[in-house]
Amino acid sequence: MPNFSLPDEVFIAAAHRFPTPFYLYDERGIRDRIRALRNAFAWAPDFQEYFAVKALPNPHILKIFQEEGCGLDCSSECELLLAERLGLSGEKIMFSANAMPACEFDHARRLNALINLDDSSDVDTLAAHGGIPETLCMRYNPGGTFTLGTAIMGAPGESKYGWTRAQLFSGVGRLKALGVKIETDMVIGRVLTVDELLEQGFRSVFIGTGAGLPRFMGIPGENLRGVYSANEFLTRVNLMQAYREDSDTPIRRAQRVAVVGGGNVAMDAVRCALRLGAREVSVVYRRSEAEMPARREEIDHAKEEGVTLRVLSNPTAILGDAQGEARGLQCIRMKLGEADASGRRRPVPEEGSEFVVEADCVIMAIGTSPNPLLRQTTEGLETDRHGCIVTRGEGGMTSRENVYAGGDAVTGAATVILAMGAGKAAAQAMDAAAESVGSKR
Repeated sequence: MPNFSLPDEVFIAAAHRFPTPFYLYDERGIRDRIRALRNAFAWAPDFQEYFAVKALPNPHILKIFQEEGCGLDCSSECELLLAERLGLSGEKIMFSANAMPACEFDHARRLNALINLDDSSDVDTLAAHGGIPETLCMRYNPGGTFTLGTAIMGAPGESKYGWTRAQLFSGVGRLKALGVKIETDMVIGRVLTVDELLEQGFRSVFIGTGAGLPRFMGIPGENLRGVYSANEFLTRVNLMQAYREDSDTPIRRAQRVAVVGGGNVAMDAVRCALRLGAREVSVVYRRSEAEMPARREEIDHAKEEGVTLRVLSNPTAILGDAQGEARGLQCIRMKLGEADASGRRRPVPEEGSEFVVEADCVIMAIGTSPNPLLRQTTEGLETDRHGCIVTRGEGGMTSRENVYAGGDAVTGAATVILAMGAGKAAAQAMDAAAESVGSKR
């Protein structure tokens, strides 16, 4: 039972006054929990928490969530009515729908609520009642076998609702049939340029091409067999399912793996290498553990799984055998000097401190940069020294009129939620610009 700060006499008096069963809620505790959650996601300025109305359809409690900046997740018309009476509309309401009556879709669309489809069959119903909105969410059901679950919700793979991988593909096909335009196999900058898109009549262009070009160090031996970029390694393991014993995707199941880098991607790579059966896995990083950019919990989890952190170490060459196979990573020890432009102390080599890390697989996880194709084919598009697109303001306007950008193409490698926030901000800016042009005509 929660530890309320009120004396027992208060509860005894309340029980005499209200003879029927009643509930007591700790308002301060509710507000503190919400603020703690929002603070945990403070790094993502566009993070929005939605409280499931069906969990506690009490207007006084819901008002607290509203005052603390939360949206409401509704799954029936009565819940939509409750949210509406509280003054919520637009993206402050998430309507999670599974096999809903048509009138409920109509009501959700009238409120401009975010629509979250739990089932692929709801696409046609939504199209006929309220129409397909510009933003549409679909709950993903990964299926498969999971070892984690809860007593309330069960295992994720047993979820009753949600789109399977196959349904997502078929659903996108139905959305296209309903008029949603999705152009595939379009390498912008090669098939069409940004200027050609504008010439075709598009009022605005948003560039969200990411930063998927892996960086290498330019040291000897990077062309040896068994040397991967983290992009390629993780794509093969996860997206192309090389972790499966029956997979056709080739992957080196090495015994000794060295991963160069200290970010979250490096932590992903070392833990995947362990799961592929490696006996020894090392992270090689040129600064100290305290300067590692990876999240603290990622580093701790890697160490708990047996990963060795070789900090204050910098690779100088990848060593190979006569057959062209990677066999080791030559490194030099480093010491920290004065702080550089990033605010971190600059690593300085210690002469005569070379050593070798045995490795038959080396994975480079030292960052990525945007593909140079767009900046090479878009005249006047300003980029920084890392090749990232320079934008002005929260809307993502670039140095080119009517051209916007966001996500990793602007920030360099970051998180999905930050990229989604940038896309949303740019969409609002483009919409406002279009309305401004229309009002002048």
